[in-house]
Amino acid sequence: MSPAKAVDAVTEEELAAIAGGRHPEPHSILGQHARGSGWVIRARRPLAASVTAIRANGTRIPLRHVSSGIWQGTARGRGQPYVLETTYESGPDWIADDPYRFVPSIGEVDLYLFGEGRHEKLWDALGAHARQHEGVDGTSFTVWAPHARAARVVGDFNNWDGTGSAMRRLDDNGVWELFLPDVRPGAAYKFELLTAAGNWVLRADPMARHSEIPPATASRVTASGYEWADSDWMSDRAGRDPLTNPMSVFEVHAGSWRPGLGYRDLATELVDYVRELGYTHVEFLPLAEHPFGGSWGYQVTGYYAPTSRFGDPDDLRYLIDRLHAAGIGVIMDWVPAHFPKDEWALARFDGETLYEHGDPQRGEQHDWGTLIFDFGRSQVRNFLVANALYWFDEFHVDGLRVDAVASMLYLDYSKNAGEWTPNKFGGRENLEAIDLLKEVNATVYKHHPGIVMIAEESTAFAGVTAPTSADGLGFGLKWNMGWMHDTLQFMAVDPLYRSHHHGELTFSLVYAFSENFLLPISHDEVVHGKGSLLQKMPGDQWQKLANVRAYLAYQWAHPGKQLLFMGQEFGQPSEWSEERGLDWWILDQPVHRGLLTLVSRLNRTYRETPALWQLDHESRGFQWIIGDDSRNNVIAFLRWTFDGDPIAVVINFSGNPVGPYRIGLPRFGEWVELLNTDAIEFGGSGVGNLGSITADGPPHNGQPNSAEITLPPLAALWLAPARL
Repeated sequence: MSPAKAVDAVTEEELAAIAGGRHPEPHSILGQHARGSGWVIRARRPLAASVTAIRANGTRIPLRHVSSGIWQGTARGRGQPYVLETTYESGPDWIADDPYRFVPSIGEVDLYLFGEGRHEKLWDALGAHARQHEGVDGTSFTVWAPHARAARVVGDFNNWDGTGSAMRRLDDNGVWELFLPDVRPGAAYKFELLTAAGNWVLRADPMARHSEIPPATASRVTASGYEWADSDWMSDRAGRDPLTNPMSVFEVHAGSWRPGLGYRDLATELVDYVRELGYTHVEFLPLAEHPFGGSWGYQVTGYYAPTSRFGDPDDLRYLIDRLHAAGIGVIMDWVPAHFPKDEWALARFDGETLYEHGDPQRGEQHDWGTLIFDFGRSQVRNFLVANALYWFDEFHVDGLRVDAVASMLYLDYSKNAGEWTPNKFGGRENLEAIDLLKEVNATVYKHHPGIVMIAEESTAFAGVTAPTSADGLGFGLKWNMGWMHDTLQFMAVDPLYRSHHHGELTFSLVYAFSENFLLPISHDEVVHGKGSLLQKMPGDQWQKLANVRAYLAYQWAHPGKQLLFMGQEFGQPSEWSEERGLDWWILDQPVHRGLLTLVSRLNRTYRETPALWQLDHESRGFQWIIGDDSRNNVIAFLRWTFDGDPIAVVINFSGNPVGPYRIGLPRFGEWVELLNTDAIEFGGSGVGNLGSITADGPPHNGQPNSAEITLPPLAALWLAPARL
C-alpha cells in the first residue's frame, strides 16, 4: 500500500482519476492525511454547494473545491474521526461517514496467507462482510483482481454508480479493498473493474456468500445469525469412521423433488420422507449458486453462495440442522473441475484469464462448454481448497461428492490428438489437478474427522481412495461406475438370455476391494433418453418391479456403500426431468407402494446388520458361496462382521422359481429370512421358505453345512443364523 500523497504533489491528472473513480489508490489522496503539525482532509463530492468535515469533538472544518468535484481543507491538532456534511443547491443536505478515512479492513496476515495460497478461511478475508470497523457499522468489500487497473463497488446503495466508491489496491497480489459505512446485509452489489484494455466490466463477487435469485446476477451482502443445535451430531461424527459404518444415500435434486419447496419446507417434508425410508444420508445435487437450472447445479457461478432459489443461507443451515436432528447425514455435490463462461461471473474475471487456465488446450472443456480452473495458480488453488472447507465449516455438511474427477485427472480427457499437450514428464496426467485434489482431501480430513470425500471417477486411475501419505488422491470413497454399468446392462437382458451375461453380474467382485467403493444408481442413469430404472427392466409390469426389487437387494448387499436417486425407490415410470416433479401419483398403485416399503425395509435391515457394512472395503468381509451358476441365473455369497458373524445373500435373477436348491452355509442349524423381496407386502408373489431354513445338510460349496431352499422368481433372500 502506497503512502498518502503530499498535498502539493497531487496532480490534475490524479484529481481527474479520483473524480472519475479510476484511481488505483484513492485512499492515498482522499481521506485524512498528516501535513506538518496538522492534517489535510480531501473528499469527493461532485455537484456539492459546500462540504464541511465535522470531527468527533464537534470541530467544523470547511473544505474548498479544488478540481473536478474534489474538496480539500486543513485541520490542526490530532487526527480524529469525522463525518462529511454536504449541501446542494437543489436537494437535501447530507451527513455521512467518509469511506476514505478508514484503514484497511483486511489484515496483513490475511494478505500474506492468500498471496501464498494458504488461507484456509479465505471467505473470512475476501468478499463482502457486514461489520463494525473503527466503531462504524458498514460493509467491507475485498476482491482479487490482479490485472485490473482500477476497481469500484457498485450496488443498490449507490444507484449502481461506482465512481464514488473506488477501491484501493493493497498489494502486488492484486487484492482491492473498500469499507463502505452504512451498507447493511441484504444490499445487492457487484465489482466494476477497469481492464488492461481500458474497458469497465461488471462482475459478481467470486466470494459472495449470497446472491440474487436467478436470472438476476448480483451478489448480496449477508450475515448469519444462525445458532446450530447439532453439537451432539458433530461430536459423534468426529468419532465415527464412515468406511466401517452404514451408508445408504438418497440422492436429491432439491428443485424437482417436490417443486415449489424452499429449504425450510424441505426441512419438514424431505426430512420426514428420508427418515421414514431409513436412509443414513441425503446427497444434494449442487446447491452452490448457478444461473441455469437445466445444468442441475453443475455449472457454478457462486462457489460460496448457496442458491437463493430456495431461501437464504441460514435457511439452508436450518435444513441441514434438521437432517442432523433426524440422524441423517448430508453430502453435497461439489464441482471444482470447471465453471461456465458467463461474462458476469468468473470467466476472464478482471479482463484476462484468471480463474481459468490461460492455455486454451488446458483452459476449456468443450463437452460442457465450460472453462477449466488453473489448478497450478496458488490463489485459484486456495479459492478451491477454502471452498471445500467452507461447506464443512459454515454449513456442517458431512461429505462432498466431487464431480467429474476424471476430467481433472487427464489432460487428454475427451480431447483428440493435437488438442492437448503432455505434462512435463510426457504423460497425460494433469499434475496440478492431482496436487489440488490431494491438498483438498488432506486439508478437509485434517480439520473435520468423520466426514467423507467421494470421487465421481470412472477410470482405472490408481489410488483414488489411497491416503495422500501413500501418494494416493486421499478420497474416502469412489463411485463404482463399472458396477453400475455392468449390472444395469445385465438387468436389461431378458432372463431367458441372462446366462450368457453372467460375468456382467459378478465381475465387480474381481476388483471390489481395490478401492473403497460406493455403488451408485444416480441421476445420470435416469435422464436424457436413458429411461427410469423401472423402464430399463425387461418384461411386463410385475416382472419389471420384481427385477428392480432383486436388483436393489443386490446393490444393498454388495460390498460398498450405496446410492439411489429419488423416484427410483418407488419405481418412477418416467425418466427424470428437472422441469417437473416426481411421479408421486404412482404410489396409488399397491405394487409401487410395495417397492417403497421394500426400500424402507432394505435400509432398516441393512442398518441393523453389521455384516453388510463393517467390512465393506476388506476382502475378508466377502465370500462367494455360488458365483458361477449362470445356467440358473443364481448367485449366493456371504458377508461377514469384524467378529465373524455371517449373513447369506442368495439371488435368483431368472424368471422362474428355483428349488429345491442346495446352498452351502457356514453354520449348522436354523437360518432366518431377514428379507425376501418376493414377499407379498413388497408386491411379490409370496414364494419363500416360511421365514426360515435349517442348515443340517452335508458340506457343500466349500462350506461345512448346507440347506435346501426355494428361490422365488426374480428375487433376493437375505439369511442370517437364528439368535439363540
